[in-house]
Amino acid sequence: MPISKVQLFSIPVADQDASLAFYVGVLGFELVADQPMGPGMRWVQLSIPGTETSVTLVTWFESMPAGSLRGLVLECDDLEGDVALLRERGVQIDDGIQSMPWGRFVTLSDPDGNGLILQTTA
Repeated sequence: MPISKVQLFSIPVADQDASLAFYVGVLGFELVADQPMGPGMRWVQLSIPGTETSVTLVTWFESMPAGSLRGLVLECDDLEGDVALLRERGVQIDDGIQSMPWGRFVTLSDPDGNGLILQTTA
């Protein structure tokens, strides 16, 4: 059973509109779909331009409360420039850029407190 890729994963949020604004307007994701999914549910799917994997902003999983995601790692080419841009856009980055033998990174949170890592690998 060879698995060929990760198609999508879910990010638990409280307010899909606020999260959509953050992931698209601040982080640069693009909107793939935004449509009704069933009674009281909405399918909001995003991707990073040029990639296959996408994310859904979900509100309906009781086992995944808003803000419970940790360790979503996003790769970038210009960490300093991207951190400066994120700060200009109002993102709080408390610890600054951290260095490790494998690369450098910062930690940040989305509007619900989901833990994100922006990194550039060596």
